[in-house]
Amino acid sequence: MAKKSKKNYTYAVGRRRTATARVRLFKGTGDVLVNSVLIGKYFEGEVSRISWQKPFKVTGTEGKYYFTVRAIGGGKNGQLEAVVLGISRALAKIKEEYKKALRREGLLTRDARERERRKVGTGGKARRKKQSPKR
Repeated sequence: MAKKSKKNYTYAVGRRRTATARVRLFKGTGDVLVNSVLIGKYFEGEVSRISWQKPFKVTGTEGKYYFTVRAIGGGKNGQLEAVVLGISRALAKIKEEYKKALRREGLLTRDARERERRKVGTGGKARRKKQSPKR
């Protein structure tokens, strides 16, 4: 039997390199959590705070929504960028005007750069060539 949620939320996924963030956006006020930790403790610093608040600033919805995130994979910066994309996608689902504003700021664009795979015969790196003997 499917588990029913008591709270209504908008769900979206953000990805960046190997990081994935599953975002649940709730209406109202509450604690903003990332992996069950307050976001200020998980993503420390002023730059991080400005980054994850940008979608709300662009749409003019500061204080109207709060969210919980499950972030896996990658490093902290990749996870932060995945969270920002997830928040932006969730806001875009809510209202069409938000989507236009977020698109203008480049917040709905998925950064598709991934790690290049290692090729055979390259001596351990993706593009490195093996050294050739001189004699």
